[in-house]
Amino acid sequence: MPRLVLPLLWLAAGAAQAQATGTAPAEPLALRALAATCANCHGTEGRALADSEVPGLAGERAGRLTELLLQFKRGERPATVMHQIAKGYSDAQLEALAAYFSRRPR
Repeated sequence: MPRLVLPLLWLAAGAAQAQATGTAPAEPLALRALAATCANCHGTEGRALADSEVPGLAGERAGRLTELLLQFKRGERPATVMHQIAKGYSDAQLEALAAYFSRRPR
């Protein structure tokens, strides 16, 4: 349950902003900053270059991305560096990242 608190707060803040302004909320700055840490390998906004061996993340299903990230974190999925990188994030952060990239256009 505690791992859901941060994403729920982000959603509540976004909903309040949308209601107050009558527009769709921008992604929270904290989430955008967290997602920017992925850009070096996966491209800006999760859009990898066409000839890259590293996969893009934009537009992938959130559930699939979450499961892959958790597999990296648990050491269940082979990787060069992702298993080390994923261990630096909480499960809630990985879920939030997966949701963020799933909303990005390919």
